[in-house]
Amino acid sequence: MSGNNSSEIDEGLYSRQLYVLGVEAMKKMGASNVLIVGLKGLGCEIAKNVVLAGVKSVTLYDPSPVAISDLSSQFFLHQEDIGQPRAQVTAPRLAELNQYVPVSVLDKELTPEEIAKFKCVVVTDIPQQQKLEISEVAHKNNVCFISTEVRGLFGYTFNDFGSEFVVIDSTGEEPLSGMVANIEQSADGVVTCLDETRHGLEDGQLVTFSEVEGMTELNDCEPRKVTVLGPYTFSIGDTTGFGAYKRGGLFKQVKMPVTQSFKSFKEALESPEFFFSDFAKFDRPGQLHVGFQALHQFAAANGGKMPRPGNEADAKEVLRLAHEINNAWSQKTELDDKLLQQLASQATGDLSPMVAVFGGLVAQEVLKACTGKFSPINNFMYFDALECLPVDFAPSEADLAPTGSRYDGQIAVFGRSFQNKLANFREFLVGSGAIGCEMLKNWAMMGLGSGAQGVIHVTDMDTIEKSNLNRQFLFRPADVGQLKSDTAARAVVKMNPELDGKIVTHQDRMGADTEAVYNDDFFEGLDGVTNALDNVDARKYMDSRCVYYRKPLLESGTLGTKGNTQVVIPHLTESYGASRDPQEKQIPICTLKNFPNAIEHTIQWARDLFEGLFAQPAESVNAYLSTPDYVEKSFATVGEAVKIETLQKIRDFLVTDKPLAFGDCVGWARRMFEELYNNAIQQLLFNFPKDSVTASGQPFWSPPKRAPDAVVFDPKNELHVDFIVAAANLHAFNYGLKGSRDREQIRQMAAAVQVPEFKPKEGVKIQVNESEDQNATINSDEGQLAELMASLPDPSAFAGVRLEPADFEKDDDSNFHIDFITAASNLRASNYGITIADRFRTKQIAGKIIPAIATTTSLVTGLVCLELYKIVGSTSADGQTQRKIEDYKNGFINLALPFFGFSEPMPPAKTECNGKEYTQWDTFDYNHNLTLGELMADFKKQHNLEITMISSGTSMLYASFYAKKKAEERRAMKASEAIVAVTKEEIPAHVKWVTLEVCCEDEDEEDVEVPSIRVKIRD
Repeated sequence: MSGNNSSEIDEGLYSRQLYVLGVEAMKKMGASNVLIVGLKGLGCEIAKNVVLAGVKSVTLYDPSPVAISDLSSQFFLHQEDIGQPRAQVTAPRLAELNQYVPVSVLDKELTPEEIAKFKCVVVTDIPQQQKLEISEVAHKNNVCFISTEVRGLFGYTFNDFGSEFVVIDSTGEEPLSGMVANIEQSADGVVTCLDETRHGLEDGQLVTFSEVEGMTELNDCEPRKVTVLGPYTFSIGDTTGFGAYKRGGLFKQVKMPVTQSFKSFKEALESPEFFFSDFAKFDRPGQLHVGFQALHQFAAANGGKMPRPGNEADAKEVLRLAHEINNAWSQKTELDDKLLQQLASQATGDLSPMVAVFGGLVAQEVLKACTGKFSPINNFMYFDALECLPVDFAPSEADLAPTGSRYDGQIAVFGRSFQNKLANFREFLVGSGAIGCEMLKNWAMMGLGSGAQGVIHVTDMDTIEKSNLNRQFLFRPADVGQLKSDTAARAVVKMNPELDGKIVTHQDRMGADTEAVYNDDFFEGLDGVTNALDNVDARKYMDSRCVYYRKPLLESGTLGTKGNTQVVIPHLTESYGASRDPQEKQIPICTLKNFPNAIEHTIQWARDLFEGLFAQPAESVNAYLSTPDYVEKSFATVGEAVKIETLQKIRDFLVTDKPLAFGDCVGWARRMFEELYNNAIQQLLFNFPKDSVTASGQPFWSPPKRAPDAVVFDPKNELHVDFIVAAANLHAFNYGLKGSRDREQIRQMAAAVQVPEFKPKEGVKIQVNESEDQNATINSDEGQLAELMASLPDPSAFAGVRLEPADFEKDDDSNFHIDFITAASNLRASNYGITIADRFRTKQIAGKIIPAIATTTSLVTGLVCLELYKIVGSTSADGQTQRKIEDYKNGFINLALPFFGFSEPMPPAKTECNGKEYTQWDTFDYNHNLTLGELMADFKKQHNLEITMISSGTSMLYASFYAKKKAEERRAMKASEAIVAVTKEEIPAHVKWVTLEVCCEDEDEEDVEVPSIRVKIRD
């Protein structure tokens, strides 16, 4: 929040998170205080995410001294902090994350009176008896209670939010809505959706209606319960007493609060219910529930100490306790002794990736407790990642024993030899934004790349902005304007000084133009690549490079509370680019121009209008003034309609509409208002009156078309004035004139503008559907183009004159960009009777803002790092054993529901050639620069295939139909020589390998598809 006692929200800081939680939930969160008990890695991760989210305050309780092992996952602790109280050391560093969230330390006894002061209490690494005592106090005082632990590759979380916890919105998704085609007057009241559009509803959900003609009783009715009959129909119950349906109507889902009841921690321990995080491990939660209780009994009997890593006696004692507990409980579980022994062995393990997974998950549960937004986990959730253990894993107790280093929490799980592999791994991180920051933090805790042969490369060309601070936690306010990669690297070196000199930062965009930087030597020096990118094109490019160089790729992304991970392993899985997301559905042009029916349509129209009024005309004017023979050079390949429209704008902006003072800009804005919201609508209704019918006799203005009404300018209407203020200031900006924010003065100026009376014209063509030629609807008279060209002013008369195009920027609240789009969109919505949207909603749609929150980012990066463990441990000591595809996991999560879905990656598609199978990962490699003739001969010998054509990129190097002399010359050339001869360009010095594509025929002269050929031309 913008302050502890203020209801105002700092939109600049929380811009992405606001679109996840909403304003009301953010305000509730800003009034909630949180207590976190236990400040090892997990407690710290939860606290970090909660502070970034913007709760009212966070209080820390952990008087325990810092130990060297705490540095395995507690990223706010340093070597010099050892021996100091955890909470005291952590608090000031945590407070730096968010100036609006005070962080304090509870340095007195944790009494019931203290616990009762908080909205939510989270307990982590403390004895079980203390957890039970805190939970009982919390339950009695209606304080939300969360207990969570991570033990090596195992973890759990538990919620008790009281007996009557109200969930305001269980999913956070936009309410479903749609257009109605018919409603039966019957006992079932069957509703059919327009044009067979899927309604997306589920049984039991509620809907209400508006704009229904005939059956008007449904308009603004009490919500009706839905019974789904099919993807396009649903029933709403008895409608026999209503009027007969005529036409039209909209339905909209109504979300109702849901009350949930939670068991206390004590009650749930003996009668647990489980939320399943991985349905492939359906039997695990019950066993792990027993196992965790056995661990706590072991610790209670051994002075608070957990079982020693790899110690057989301690593991057997935990196993004995587990069977004893299981036999005593009424809810018995079949126990796997090996699983429980692994839990015992890893009990002192402290892994940063697991901390990140549970830190993100539990922090989101804290936000649910504070706001009632999204569905909380009710009772227990257990999760394990045993697949991360290295292949052929059989460590000795000595290999798992503590070494007195910061990595002891990781060594307790994986052993010293694996830690050495991690330290000498060479990874490339592409992007250091939200996911990149979390990734680097985890890697620093893991010690990745910290060894003599290890390295971390990180690239990001962006600089830090204020809005980044809410989720890119390595950055602070003082870093705004600095390069992300450099700043992130400095931050993690402070977390782990062993990375000093081991992180190489870059500021280059990944693409074809930087392949001299990220060249063959660069990629051959890597062990793997991790993407932390926010656009599909960059992801696809990096994927193609990883396929080419056969490097494993870790891919991930987030969208609000949703996240996904994908692991790409050479030869084992398909690549990222092998499967495509469906293309984003485009709004038809005719809908945007003339027949909008939803606020999304008017917002997109307004966004296009912004470009058409304040960006493109200024750019065209500048090009006209600076380019000799502009018309001939610029319009050689475009149609007449485009020429006319562009030249009209150039003439208008240089002559007709050129302002001399701000008052002229107000006049221009007032005339533009009239043209857009009155004249254009009058012309549309002149062409298609409200009582028009189609050729088939149906009303023309039938859904989805909405019949519009012209808007008459009213200086007393604030929406009308909003448009004039924004449009006038943007027009002034184009010409370098000083604008004004004096609404009253602008209101008076606009009211005084004389607007010519409009009369609709005959013969104006208006596009009605997408099948019509858009250019055919552009109206132009004979000779209009010649007349326009003759009317253009002489560019020499404007020497030194340039206009300033408005480059759309959504995050600057002072530039009138979002103000204009909001006003323009809502005025058009008013034309068509569409419910208007506020500035907040308009900004999200127009700016294509991707919702984001730190909790999801934390969890997703944790899952990615678990897959990295698998990649690092994918080979045995002799370098021979490789993991199977089922060892890896792609994940999809939605913290709002919550939902976890894991699946093994898809294998790569295969093609067959001469009885052998090939995938996208395969190429035929030649380690010397042989001639094309030698290549063809070897291919014939090795594969019994005749090469008929060889190409490199778009250049053909050889073809069987070449004349004899030319063919002989090409066959005598080395691969590199042939490329240079054909392209007339030297091969860049950084290129060591060239790729050739070949066409082949078998003995029957049938075409055969084969993989690419790679030829090494330099060492």
